[in-house]
Parts: sequence; structure tokens; C-alpha cells
Amino acid sequence: MLPLKRKGYLIRFTMLVALLCSMPFALPAIAGAEDFLEIGKFSAETEGQHIPSGWEFQTFKSIPKTTAYSLVKDTGSVVIRAESRSSYAALVKKVHIDPRQYQVIKWRWKTSGVYDKGDETRKDGDDYSARLYVIFEYQPEKLSAWERLQFQAARLLYGEYPPTSAINYIWANRSPVGSVIPSAYSSRSMMIVIESGKHRLNTWIEEQRNVYEDYRQAFQQEPPMITAIAIANDSDNTGESSISYFGDIELSKN
Repeated sequence: MLPLKRKGYLIRFTMLVALLCSMPFALPAIAGAEDFLEIGKFSAETEGQHIPSGWEFQTFKSIPKTTAYSLVKDTGSVVIRAESRSSYAALVKKVHIDPRQYQVIKWRWKTSGVYDKGDETRKDGDDYSARLYVIFEYQPEKLSAWERLQFQAARLLYGEYPPTSAINYIWANRSPVGSVIPSAYSSRSMMIVIESGKHRLNTWIEEQRNVYEDYRQAFQQEPPMITAIAIANDSDNTGESSISYFGDIELSKN
């Protein structure tokens, strides 16, 4: 089967399709009408809730332990707390945004630790205490004939094609900052190392990336529409644990 097998051809980011297909669009404004779009306004949420407005909790049956998410107050602002203990789960927001127009993604995060067994180049080390996914729409012209058959099978199951590409902005365990690494599961998911190692642990860090330029660098082509943003803390491969935090997320024109 394609969608939910952990070692199937369609890797973890395409497994999100089951959830994406069931979620309504939840854009804060008509794309093009504003200078920025609020993707995750966690600071406006109520402390103590588990899922922020417009987001969905996504798990896999093949991974028995799930990362625990909650809205907590930290340094005077409500943020997402993500605790992973040999677990995986993601929070996902479905969108429909043109990265040529809204090129820059901004967020802040911090984490309590990286994973000693984590290795960005290996499937058994493919865990990150903090990652932010940007997921892009289905592009059949970019696929081989065999790949198109697989994506068509997924569409029959869920009523919509999975994405064909994704960028993962990661807090790496060991790879140097600035590295662009294909996922250990598929080159259709590219890992961009934003932070790495232990030297900035337990410190809030403001991040800003040009998604449009990152996509062009990673895939050597123009990006399609952005269809979802997701955040995660996962440690199901390494069997370790950590706590990470995510602040507000937005896409802007510059």
C-alpha cells in the first residue's frame, strides 16, 4: 500500500495527504490582498488548548507513540510545545499560497536537545527535535510514468493527489548549518539545515527564509503552489526524547 507504510515510496511528507484532503482551506486573507499571511498566530490562542485554530493533529497507525502538542505560555507569549518520546506526530495547516508572491517564511523556535543517534543521511536517524515543513502541490509533469501510477492510486484512495515535493527546515543533529540534504527516504523532500547541534539549545531563535529561492536552489526549478505548512518534533527512529517550542508563523511578500 502507498500512503501509510513507513518505508513505502511515498515518504512521510506525502503521508500527510490523508489529512490534507479532509481539511478545509483556512487562509487568513485572500492571497494578494495583504503584505503578509498569518499561518500560525499561536500567540492569539488560549493557553491550555492542544490544537491551535485551523490546524490539525496528524498521526500514523504504523507509529504507536505520538508526539504531545499543547499551547503554553513561554516568556509572556502563547506558543506550541511539542514533546516527543520515541514518537511522531505533526501539526498541519492546509493553505493555497503562491510562493512567487509570498516568498518569505518567518517563525521562531527553540528546543531542549538534539538526538545523539540522529543522522540526516540515514533512515534510522531521520529524527529532528524541531522541523517546519513547506509542502507543495502535485505536478504530474515532474513524475515518471511509474510515479504517476502510484500517485493516481493515492488519489483513488483519498480523492486528491499527494504533493510531489517538500522543503523541511530542520534543526539538524549533526549536519552543518546551510546544508541542503535530500531526505533519507526520497529526493523529493529536501532538508535545509537552519540550526544544528547543541550550542543554541533552550534559546528562542527568530528564523526567516526565502521559500521561493530555497525551492529553486533545492530542486533546480520553479516552485508550484504551497498547499500546507506543518511543524513536528519526532524521535520514533532514534527512540530518544526532547521538548521543542514553536512561535508564530507567517508568510510575507518580502
